[in-house]
Order: sequence, then C-alpha cells, then structure tokens
Amino acid sequence: MQAWVIGNWKQNPATKREVETLVTEIVTANNERSVNNSNTDSSHDKAKTCQLMLAPSCIHLSAVSSRLQDSSILCAAQDISAHSATVGAYTGDCSAQQVADAGATWTILGHSERRQYHQESNEILLAKLVCALEQKLGAVLCIGETQAQYDARDTIKVIDEQLQVVKQLLAQPIAKSMDLDHTLAEQLIIAYEPVWAIGTGKVPTVSEVSATHKHIKEQLASFASKLPAITVLYGGSVNADNADSFAASPVIDGALVGGASLKAESFLAIAKAFS
Repeated sequence: MQAWVIGNWKQNPATKREVETLVTEIVTANNERSVNNSNTDSSHDKAKTCQLMLAPSCIHLSAVSSRLQDSSILCAAQDISAHSATVGAYTGDCSAQQVADAGATWTILGHSERRQYHQESNEILLAKLVCALEQKLGAVLCIGETQAQYDARDTIKVIDEQLQVVKQLLAQPIAKSMDLDHTLAEQLIIAYEPVWAIGTGKVPTVSEVSATHKHIKEQLASFASKLPAITVLYGGSVNADNADSFAASPVIDGALVGGASLKAESFLAIAKAFS
C-alpha cells in the first residue's frame, strides 16, 4: 500500500508571501528528492516513494494549487460546506465545487478542532462526505479520542462511534450509484489523531497506535464484504524525530502532519521516513 504524508497548515502561514515561500521550498526540495530517487538503481525504492499532499487555508488554496500544478504534490481543502455541494446562501462557507474549482482534489473532514469549535457531528460529516463525493473530491476523515476518553480506556468505543459515518455513507444513494464499496479506498483516507496528542508533544507508543489502526481497518472491513483496505494515517505531534518509529509499523500507512509541515525540511524528513 502506498504511504501518504499530508501537511495540514491549519490557520498558517499569515501572509501570501510566507505561503509562497513555504510552498516553493517544499516543491523545490521534493523535486530534488525525486531526482535522487530516479537516479537510484532500485525500482523498489522508486515504488516506495509516498504521496504528498498540502492543505492550506481556504484563502490560499488557489495560489497553492497553482504552484503545485506541475509537481507530484496534491492539494486539499481543510473543510467544505455541509449545506450545499455547489452554491447557496451560506455566508462564510466554501462548497466542494468551489474548492475543487480552486484546485483541490481532496478535503480534510472531521478534524478534532472542527469537532470541538464547530460541534461537528456524524450527521454533519455525513453531509460533507456526500458533498465531497458529488464533486469528486477525496476525503480525509479524522477520528480520535480526547485525553479524558483515553484515560477512561474508551478509545475503541469513541472510534467505533466516529466510524459509523462511513457505514452510513455506504447506505446513501450516491454510494450505490458509484459502487462505493469497491472504490472507497481511492476516495477515502482515515486519519487517526488522538486529540490529546495534537500539538501537545504527547505521543502514544507505536504499539498503541498500531493496535488502534488494526482495529480501524477491521471495523471498516466489517461494513461491507467487498470494502477494500483503506489507508489509515496517524496524526498527533508527528515530527522528523519520531516519524521513523511510526513508519516502521506495517499498519500505519502515513501521517497527517500539523506544525512540522510548516517547515520544508521537517515535512520532507517525515516523507522520507515513510518512503
């Protein structure tokens, strides 16, 4: 399975100039990495190169996607509207059609910060997933437990509840029209991000994350007999120093990276670990 490393820039950087500098540094360094890979004798090494993706804030989406156009790096939105896949009287929202037109091919959905600050429920996320599919956007669905839930050993219970949105998605008319149980692996990525580890420096052990990822994959497979294996990423204080340990696990398929994606050197070091 191909690895993925996704940079979620959140509400960063502050200015257009900083955005241009960052994306140029990432593209340049990634091009150099690709050249080095192409010069190796091993086709196995080339096959292991992971897919990179950047998720800038909505206001910078068009500029970043334009800069990435001639590179192998994909572009994602950080969110889309649940109310309409196209247009409507929804002040402040950006629709799936609008972000796709700006150059995004994926969108992040259900990040813990959206769940916390915007009270996003499974019902809202189901609507967003349908909107994404209608506009041919892939979706990175974030799930994870809080510190209190982790301490109470409710991680699996919380994750199972959050994954119900995928089961609900498979029952939607669009799923049947797209034969989604066959193609979902190409349309959906799950990102397991324990809330207590995001931006805190607290990091669960690799064995803990691996056990959780194994459960996620088993749960997803139980939703449909023909559902293929879905990519499951880890996120939560992933950095250049600990990426190697996570990359060594056969059930961790990549990383959703926050702060470490705001510097080209650390972001690509994580990508190298998963290559």
